[in-house]
Amino acid sequence: MSALEEFARIAAEHERCFWLDGGGSQPWSGRRSIMGWLESDEVSLTFDVVRREVTEHPSGRIVGDDIFTVLQGRLDGDPGTHWVGFFGYAARPDLPARSTPGLPDAVWMRARTVAVFEEPDREPVRLAEPALRQVAPEGYVRGFQQVQEELLAGNSYEVNLTYREDLASGREPVEIYGRLRTDNPAPYAGLLRHGDLWLLSASPERFATIDRSRRVETRPIKGTTPRGATPEEDEILRGRLATDAKFRAENLMITDLLRNDLAMVCEPGTVVVPGLMEVESYASVHQLVSTVTGQLRAEVGTVEALRAMFPAGSMTGAPKLRTMQIIDAIEDEPRGPYAGAFGWISGDGRADLGVVIRSLFRSGDGPWRLGTGGGITVRSEVEEEWAETRWKAARLRAALL
Repeated sequence: MSALEEFARIAAEHERCFWLDGGGSQPWSGRRSIMGWLESDEVSLTFDVVRREVTEHPSGRIVGDDIFTVLQGRLDGDPGTHWVGFFGYAARPDLPARSTPGLPDAVWMRARTVAVFEEPDREPVRLAEPALRQVAPEGYVRGFQQVQEELLAGNSYEVNLTYREDLASGREPVEIYGRLRTDNPAPYAGLLRHGDLWLLSASPERFATIDRSRRVETRPIKGTTPRGATPEEDEILRGRLATDAKFRAENLMITDLLRNDLAMVCEPGTVVVPGLMEVESYASVHQLVSTVTGQLRAEVGTVEALRAMFPAGSMTGAPKLRTMQIIDAIEDEPRGPYAGAFGWISGDGRADLGVVIRSLFRSGDGPWRLGTGGGITVRSEVEEEWAETRWKAARLRAALL
């Protein structure tokens, strides 16, 4: 039985389940997969930021008013404890972000039944057809112009402008995910189900890892080009990403923001950048990635550290607080799980979470919601930025067909 068939069986029998899918698509990501589910009496948590209520399931008890605080209090020191789930973009009540009506702002499941296994090597990445230029729609152009006004006024250096699409599909969630993992293998691939809520991911971006020695690492992505139709064109696009001044400025601003985020929770002098503006290649895109690491201070808990870094600077812009205010004023709809973080947190303080991008989510029988976007600076061009959003999400749309 294949891994996909095994998870289809699990999802058919358990309304709370997960698959954190090791794809081996990058040398640093490994090939480990984690698959599991909750029995009917096992505990999960959901968070409603508007009501400021963390609800425990299946009891229905209100157990706190902040998901980060509640989770930190439930880390029991046991390496066999596994919390799996996501923080939605609005999960921090102290930051300016809107909640999505009808969707929880965070979901975390405590699982006793977990299987860990190694995935076989995946197929090498394939070249993709370059995306055709498209005229940006009026709503996107308006948002882009508003962002430019804020940038020129000095209110932000970079704004991650995003939008959502609702897309119908006649395919079952596990089938959609199977198509996605075949066409777009990624380090933070995965599938989460909590009742009628589904989150499907093919994310390339690490939000944060925390290891046994309490070393924290984050890998912000800023700067993207499509793959070329030929090896020669592909190498030209890869070279452009590595050398273009606009892409490098985008990445540097977010790297500096992450250095600041880590400095708030790490020992002085331990925050370093071991990898700066390195190009990583995926099935459909090249990405410009930096790596920032630090050593957590003794008094800082794992979830407290994740909270200090949340949401990912690559999904806000810089400076974080002011730019989130700009995003909240300009974007038409709440982000929901998109631009948040998902993964696992162990009872002994280890953690591994990706950024919720290149992802689909759905609640009930409604359509699938797809979020996409990109970083905007004063040097950005609206048609180029719009085109980037379209080919970033092209394989997600294709998986639904």
